[in-house]
Amino acid sequence: MALSKIRTDTLLYGMIPYFLQSSFYGVRLLAVVLALGCGVSGCDPASEPPAAPSPSSSPRDGFGQRFGTDVTSQPGRSTAAVREDRLRIVAFGDSLTSGLGVAQEEAYPAQLQRRLEAAGYRYRVINAGVSGETTAGGLRRVEWVLNSKPAIVILELGANDGLRGIDPAHTRSNLEAIIRRLQAAGVTVILAGMKLPPNYGKDYTDRFAAIYPELARKYHVPLMPFFLEGVAAREAMNQADGIHPTEAGYRAIVENLFKALQPFLVKPAS
Repeated sequence: MALSKIRTDTLLYGMIPYFLQSSFYGVRLLAVVLALGCGVSGCDPASEPPAAPSPSSSPRDGFGQRFGTDVTSQPGRSTAAVREDRLRIVAFGDSLTSGLGVAQEEAYPAQLQRRLEAAGYRYRVINAGVSGETTAGGLRRVEWVLNSKPAIVILELGANDGLRGIDPAHTRSNLEAIIRRLQAAGVTVILAGMKLPPNYGKDYTDRFAAIYPELARKYHVPLMPFFLEGVAAREAMNQADGIHPTEAGYRAIVENLFKALQPFLVKPAS
């Protein structure tokens, strides 16, 4: 079965060193992908990503993750302390954003919320990650994201396009349309870059990797070159699948992301 037919959000580039070691590890990774793809998400290539939910209904996806979760209120903290006048940051992405496999408070949007507050910034962080999301699915959700009236959107999409072998030209076109629509609404966009393993071929991986810096230059958006920098392929930073980050992995992601985000943050007056 071709990897491009697997409808799941397994990020193969997290296993790049294994591909480089021997073909045995490539076979092992293929087994993991097939197990996750067919056992959890299904293997129907004609199936579409989840439809964009309405903000009021806050449904769950197939993995029990909530769409558009406001993470300003953490377990044990009073919601009364959350003020509506806070600027909003929307974390817009796939399972790396939604936090597949970890508790909500361990995913990167919740950890970013705490990091912002510790640094004295008053923002609301909204988790708009959807497991299995592609750039085409993200494009269909832009208006829903804008309903949250964000000041900043952290855009983390494209990995599933690469997994399915989608033409990088289509991925680029979708990301470009998302950025343009967000910027037209006055939103600051932080772009999170992605990478693919070398087994997809040099031409494909080079074209895919070039998408993010090209869009960052064209639209003057800050770029986080690789969302999983310092996390991919590190056992202590990833869950048992070797693909999705643990709490510690997300903590490292937040520290890297904070560097790109901080120049665009506004601290309240003393």
